[in-house]
Parts: sequence; C-alpha cells; structure tokens
Amino acid sequence: MSHERHQSGELNYMAEEAEMADFVDEIDEDNYGAAAAGGGVDVEMEADEYDMLTKVTDTSSAQARMGKDIQGIPWERLNITREKYRLTRLEQYKNYENIPLSGEFVDKACKPTDKGANFYEFFYNTRLVKPTILHFQLRNLVWATSKHDVYLMSNYSVMHWSSLSCNLSEVINFAGHVAPDEKHSGSLLEGFTQTQISTLAVKDNFLVAGGFQGELTCKGEYEFIWESSWFLYSGGIHFMAANNDCGVREYDMERFQLLNHFLFPWPVNHTSISPDKRLVTVVGDNLDGLLVDSQNGKTVSTMAGHLDYSFASAWHPNGLVFATGNQDKTCRVWDIRNLSSPVATLKGNLGAVRSIRFSSDGQFMVVAEPADFVHVYSTKQNYERRQEVDFFGEISGVALSPDDESLYIGIWDRTYASLLQYNRRHSYGYLDSCL
Repeated sequence: MSHERHQSGELNYMAEEAEMADFVDEIDEDNYGAAAAGGGVDVEMEADEYDMLTKVTDTSSAQARMGKDIQGIPWERLNITREKYRLTRLEQYKNYENIPLSGEFVDKACKPTDKGANFYEFFYNTRLVKPTILHFQLRNLVWATSKHDVYLMSNYSVMHWSSLSCNLSEVINFAGHVAPDEKHSGSLLEGFTQTQISTLAVKDNFLVAGGFQGELTCKGEYEFIWESSWFLYSGGIHFMAANNDCGVREYDMERFQLLNHFLFPWPVNHTSISPDKRLVTVVGDNLDGLLVDSQNGKTVSTMAGHLDYSFASAWHPNGLVFATGNQDKTCRVWDIRNLSSPVATLKGNLGAVRSIRFSSDGQFMVVAEPADFVHVYSTKQNYERRQEVDFFGEISGVALSPDDESLYIGIWDRTYASLLQYNRRHSYGYLDSCL
C-alpha cells in the first residue's frame, strides 16, 4: 500500500466513489427535489418528508420481522425498489485494483457455494453509532470484547457501544493532543496531535490504535505512544504491527518494548499469528503471501495464487488452516500441511476481501467485502455453505464476540451510518420436544 505508488490510483478510486454517492443523491432528488440533493427547499412538505426519510431510527429484530428495513431505509417512499437498487450497486460499484482486471480472471478457480444458510440472525441496528473509515483499503475498525461491548472508530474518536444499555461513550479522542501517562523506552513523551487512526485492535484489556502517519498508541490502564503503524493484534501479551515501511514489529505489552523487527521486500498490509505463536502470515503489496517463523522472521513458505495485493488474513483456531483476503475479490483458505494450492477459493460479489475473522470455536469464517456484503462460511461443511448478510454502505469492520454469540458490522454512510448486530442461531431440540 505504498503511498507513492498508489496516490493517483487512490484519487481515481475516491472520485469513482463520489460518483456512486452522486447516484444516491439522484435517487433522493427524484423523490424529494433539490432538498435531498443538498439544494434549497421550495415546498414545506418536501422538507418534512426528507426529514422523515433521513431521521435517525434504530431497528429491532421485532420490527424487522414486521417488515421494517434493517437499516431503516424507507423504500416505500422511494421510486426505486430495494431489489432494483441492489442490481444497480452490483453493476456500478467500482472495485479498487492495483493489478487491472484482477477480479475478472478468478471465476474458474472459485468454489461454488450455497448462500442459503442462516447461522446468525438479525438482532439490532443502531444509527446512534456512526462508524467511519480513514483509508479505503484498511477496514479493521470494529472490535467486540464481549457479546455486549463493541469498540469502533468514529471520526477522531474511539467509541464504546454497549448493546445492553444502548449507551455510546468516548474512550479516547485523537483530535487534540494525546500524550503518554508513563515513561517507557521508545515512547514519545511529547505525544501526538490530530492523529488520523487507520486501524484498531482491542483485546485483553488493551486498546491499540495505528495512525496514518506511522503513529501507534496503546491504551490499557495507562497510555503509551510509539512511532509505528498498521497492525493486527496477535493475542496474549504481545502484538504485531504491520507497517508501510516494509517492516513487521513485535511488541511486549507488559514492558511496552520492541521485541522483533522483520523487514520484507514490499509494504506489509496485514499480519496474523498462529494460535501456537510459531508462524505469522504476512501479506501486502505483492501477489504472493508469506508464512514466516515468528522467532526470526525467516520465510517458511510462500502462498501463490492471488492475482492482486492482499489486505486481510486470519487463522483458524486449530492452527492448521488460515485464510487470506485480496483485491482480486477472493478469500483463499490454506492448509499449512500443503500450501501448493488453496483448500478453497471463495469469491465475493462486489469487491476486495478487506477483513476476515474465524469464530473462536472454528465453526465459521466471516469474510467482509468493502461494501454491502458480509459472508459467513461454515468450515464444517468445507466452506460450501454460507450466509450472505446483505445491506448498503461501506464496511468499516466486522467483529465476532469472544463467545461467538454476536456478530457486529460497522457501516459507513453519509445518511445511514450504523452498527449492525446479528446473534447466533441455536436449535433447542430438547426444549422443542417438550412443547
């Protein structure tokens, strides 16, 4: 994700994204006149109806069962149906690629799947929560520490949402000056100002936020600040930071010290460490991914098959299987016992695979596209059955709670930004037999 290499590409992509936003305005203008498109209001009724269209309303599972749209979009007031708009999005959404047409050459290798599964059911959507995204390629900005507690980025702030109390609170604000509370070697005592947070991780009573200019802030009982950047938490008392300077750094969270610094030939976009802490997946601005030794950073094996750059990876809890996500629109599942070819190649609907999560029990793999779709695959059924979660908006991140009971999806949108919550379905055979 080299800044120099991708600067013009990013600008073009953002322009295309703005065109899609203009298309939404056109829908509004057809229905509500210039008011909806940002112009003046000529008729009082138009203003009232537009307010009704855009007002903040949460959606519960009971309301959804009665027919309310899970995002609160009043399709009955629009001159386009949900089905028609879905087709339009599929046709017009622009997938960002570093390798031209990389997403068009993978169909033959992709595994056919049945999307009729229903592992998680809609529970609640809150529009009080406004997830945001800083960089369109970095989508790990939502984390769940319990089935009721979610942390996410909203502009300059890390926010905490409690689904029990429906309370939203600010954890840390990076808009002003943030400085460490304790002195540690390598920590910048002067701190940072107006830090733009591009990635986030929350686990084991620690919060780690990575900045767009290489900042790294850790918050537990106290705050500590280093120069570093894009990372994925590796669990326990260590974490790893994947950086745009082609480096991967490992930190000790107890002593807040740098333990290892490994260098690679290209910018690293994502890393994840195996459950036994011995192996690390390293993916970035290269077609092939690497499996490296966590102790010395030496390459153990190479994963070949993706056709573009990768931005996601995750390990199955069994420590034998891991997955990588790529801008070629695929998630590829690998087995360390035979890395000559992937176990499965799974293609998305709209665009790049930006985030991957395995459930703690290993039964499910959650795959997030950049927008509109999150897929939940059954690992027990060889990734052949999946649930397709369908909505509208850019995805800031996905998170499974540690007990796998709740699935959270952050949606970034100018009007319908929200946090979706799905809860795991259970079959209570014994109770049913007693009825």
